This record gives sequence, C-alpha cells and structure tokens, in this order.
Amino acid sequence: MYDQHRGRVTRDGIRIHEDADFAGMHAAGALAARILDDIAPLVVPGQSTRAIDAAIEEMVNAAGAKSATIGYKGYKHASCISVNHVVCHGIPGDKLLKDGDIANIDVTVIVDGWFGDTSRMYVAGKLSRKAERLIQTTHDALMKGIEAVKPGNTFGDIGHAIQAYAEAHRMSIVRDFCGHGLGRVFHAPPNVLHYGRAGAGAVLEEGMFFTIEPMVNLGRPETKVLADDWTAVTRDKSLSAQFEHSVGVTATGAEIFTLSPGGLFHPTYTS
Repeated sequence: MYDQHRGRVTRDGIRIHEDADFAGMHAAGALAARILDDIAPLVVPGQSTRAIDAAIEEMVNAAGAKSATIGYKGYKHASCISVNHVVCHGIPGDKLLKDGDIANIDVTVIVDGWFGDTSRMYVAGKLSRKAERLIQTTHDALMKGIEAVKPGNTFGDIGHAIQAYAEAHRMSIVRDFCGHGLGRVFHAPPNVLHYGRAGAGAVLEEGMFFTIEPMVNLGRPETKVLADDWTAVTRDKSLSAQFEHSVGVTATGAEIFTLSPGGLFHPTYTS
C-alpha cells in the first residue's frame, strides 16, 4: 500500500520511512534527551514536580521547539512525572519529592514536524536497594527489547525479550500500556507490546519508527487510572519504573534516536 502523502504503509498500517527521515527523528530525539539530561539536578528532595515541569517547558520553548503534550487531549503540562507507585501519566503538581522517591519523567517534543519521545528514571536523594533493583531491571529489559529490533524479527520478539527478562527477576510487566509508532505524528501504528510470544506479530522492516517503553512493577502487573483520567497507578501500591527510547529500524538493527548526550539515561549515570 502507498499513501502519496506518507510513502509506503504496510498492511498492518505501519509507516515505512525514507532514509532522509532518520535525520529529523535524530534532531527531535536529541532535544528531548538533552532536556532530560539538563533537569537531572532538579530532581531532589523538597522539589515539586510542578517546578520541574515548568523548567522543562522553558527549555522546550528556548530551543524553538514545541511540546507535544501541552494541549494533547486537554493535557496542560510539558511532561508526565510519575512518582513511586505511579506507573505512567503522572500530572505535575505541588507535592514535594521526598528522600528516596523515584520518578519517571516523560518528555515529547516537536522539532520541524518530527516527534522526539523519551522517558527515564530519576532518584531524589538516597536510592533504596529494592528501588535500585527495579530501576536496573527495567533499564536492562528495555535494552533487551532494543536488541531484538532488526529486519525479519517480529514485534512479538521485542515483547518476549522484555517480558522474559523482567519475569526472570521476579518482577511483572504492565500490560495496560504499550509503545507506539511515531514520526511526524505523536501516536501511530503499531502498538508495541512489552510482553508476548516470540515470532508473533507484524514483521519488522527497515524504516519503521516506534517507541519501546516498558513499565515494570515490583508487585503485580495490574493498574488503575485515577479520577483525573490520566494518572495510572499500581493496584497493589508496589513501586513501578519505566524507561523509554524512540528507535528506527535499520538494515542491521536498531538506531536509537533518544540517546542521552551526557550518558545520563540511567540514574546512576551510566548510559
């Protein structure tokens, strides 16, 4: 199938991008990653998530870019900040971070029409041993998923790699949320599940762009969405963590668009 405005689209509705499109994704991804580097010093005990979000919005504007989340389905903030048992889509507010809190900060920017989407974990103050295990497992599960990205593999291979790794460490994969296609749009096919059966699902092709963003819980996988219609939390109040990269499929594997310029993707400052 061919869309004259978008190029080739697979029978699963997945856009196949041209070689030149990778540059646009790199520019958008690099800005999002740099912003997440620059806010790291702000994630400290006594800081409000609202203040962190305000700093993010200022950085987006200073770069001449746009926030993809401000105005998206009525959302009013330049980031989602999910603390402790919040799985995703945490709304920035006035509550202050406490010593030992962990937080996922998710930023999406638009640069020359291209969307850069990434999130990572931060620690306010001293990191507890159980939180450290969760963060490390989640980070490594994401990287296992990215290792499975290459032409001829399937989206099921990605999900299976992530699920197998997390469950081997006695943690659970959230099934209520998933990664997604992106490019010149925020969300597009495919849905990128973080669990699944090897060999299942659509076949990966060079030129596909999508996010991989596993959410891993220390307890059970079930979540619920609060009355604000955004904030998702673990039902059992267990800690949750998430890491997200935007990637493109190349002839030999995956190209990560959202690498940290300063090597700060992991909160212990190892990329």
